[in-house]
Parts: sequence; structure tokens; C-alpha cells
Amino acid sequence: MKIGIFTDSYLPYTSGVVRSIETFKEELTNLGHEVYIFAPRYKKNCQKESRVFRFASIPSLTNPDFALAVPFSLHLKPIIKDLKLDLIHVHSPFLLGWVGARYARKEGIPLVFTYHTLYEEYVHYIPLSGTLKKDIVQRLSRDFCNHCDMVIVPTAIIGSYLRKIGVTTKLRKVPTGIKTDRFRNGDSKWLRQLFNISPQDNILLFVGRLGQEKNIGLLLESFRLVKNERKNTKLVLVGGGPQEEELRSQAESLGIGDSVFFTGILSPEEVTNCYAGSDIFVFSSMTETQGLVIAEAKAAGLPVVAVGANGVTEMVEDG
Repeated sequence: MKIGIFTDSYLPYTSGVVRSIETFKEELTNLGHEVYIFAPRYKKNCQKESRVFRFASIPSLTNPDFALAVPFSLHLKPIIKDLKLDLIHVHSPFLLGWVGARYARKEGIPLVFTYHTLYEEYVHYIPLSGTLKKDIVQRLSRDFCNHCDMVIVPTAIIGSYLRKIGVTTKLRKVPTGIKTDRFRNGDSKWLRQLFNISPQDNILLFVGRLGQEKNIGLLLESFRLVKNERKNTKLVLVGGGPQEEELRSQAESLGIGDSVFFTGILSPEEVTNCYAGSDIFVFSSMTETQGLVIAEAKAAGLPVVAVGANGVTEMVEDG
């Protein structure tokens, strides 16, 4: 089949959604399908790839690294039509998701949507009042799901959530997998050498976007309590995001600034080294539909301490 994937985020942007799309693309290609990606154009490090088509975009006001696609293109419209796609797989209910949905409806071909994100938990990036934003985003998500022929959910609990908000279309649980071998051969010395951390110190590791939705403020508060009991403990936060400076200030105000390390955005190989060099993986997010970094941490052999909310409850068994 010829499959068109429409997404509001793609490489070089990094996120769990992007990793999931890469997995879908690779595995569908291995099965003999032709996969075409339609995504925003990014200003930095946006390389040309075969079968990847870019829509013009503008930087997000709340996250300059994220590009907002302009959902129409006189150049791409005939290209999409000439491809004669057999199926549309969208990964967002907004912008390019609607472009894919309109094309599927016009051509009479199946429309599949993977529900990656609890979108109403990200409304702090939208400049409107809180309750109104959540209601609008939830309604838009529900209506888009009901417009599709099938919705893929990564965990059963997210499927139950969609039913609760009024989604009636067919649901299929398909968790995003990872290549476990990648996380078994990291350099266990790399992280300690990077920050000059003693071999006698225990390292707690967080990997993810440094944004409000990840609840990292709670993680810092919790780490302060850990430090009171175990002085030789360090916390490493891997990733970048709009909350980084605020989190640095919070760590200083809590008196743990000298024990909290920020790596910024790392390469995949460097992230693997961080897993290999840590002792425990800690995760405070309450908004995950699955939590791929938990799977990565487990593949690296790390015990996981996480907040039991949404998709995380299917990734971590208490006790």
C-alpha cells in the first residue's frame, strides 16, 4: 500500500511522537509498504529526505523549537493527489492532521489516527483562559477521532479515556515499541565523567522535555527529601524545554542546586550513555499516553520510580 503519514511534528524535532512515527515508518516499510511523510519545515537541521514532504511553517511563540505548519500548499497539493495514496495515517488532530483528513475524505480512502497526546494537558501553551482551553481542545480531539475510520491508542487506559469523552469510532491498542538492543551497550562512565560525579554517588535520571506538562517541579521537591536522607545522591535531567531556567532557579531555592545537573538536548547515543551510567530512573509526568522513556530505561536495566497516572500505569508495575 501507499501510506501517507501527516504529522505536526517530525525530525529534526525530538519527542516521543516523532520516535513513534519513525518506528511506524520503519516497520511499515519493512513490510513492503510505501510510506510518505508530510510534516512541517524546520529552520534548523532540516535535511531533505526521500518521500518526506515539508509544509511551510512558522515558529511557535511558546516553543521556538517547534514549528507550526501552514496547513495548505499550492506546491504539495498536486503532489499529494498524484501519489494516489491508499491510506492516510495522521498523528495529530490539528493543522496537518486536518489536511490528511480532508484528503482522505475527498479521495474516499481510510483515515487512521494515532492518539499520542492528552492534548488538554498542554493547553498552557495556548494564550486563552484555562478552563475554556481544555474544553475546546477536548471537544476538538473527540470530534476528530469520530471523523476517523480507526483510532490507535498506545495503552488501554487511553482508550477508556477516549470512550469517556465521547469517542465512538473503532479503537485499536498498538503500543509503540523500541529497539531494546540500543539501550544495552551504553558507556556507563560517560555521564559521571561529564559532570565529575563520584563513583560513590547514586544517580537518579530523568529523560524528557523540560516543560510544565512533565511535572518536574514535583520531582525537584521529592529529590530534596531524598537528599535529606541520602547525601550522596545526584539528579540528572536530560532534555531541553521552556521551563529549564525556572527549574534551575527552583533547584537553587530548594538548596539542591549543586546536586542537580542539566544536560540539555543530547544525541541518541549520549542518552543511551546516560541510562547506562545511572542507578534509578525517575519520572514525574502525569500526562503520558504511554511513556517511551520508561521503556527505554527498563531496556537499559534501570529500576523505575514514577507517578502512577494515565499511560504510565501500564508501563510500571508497583512493587
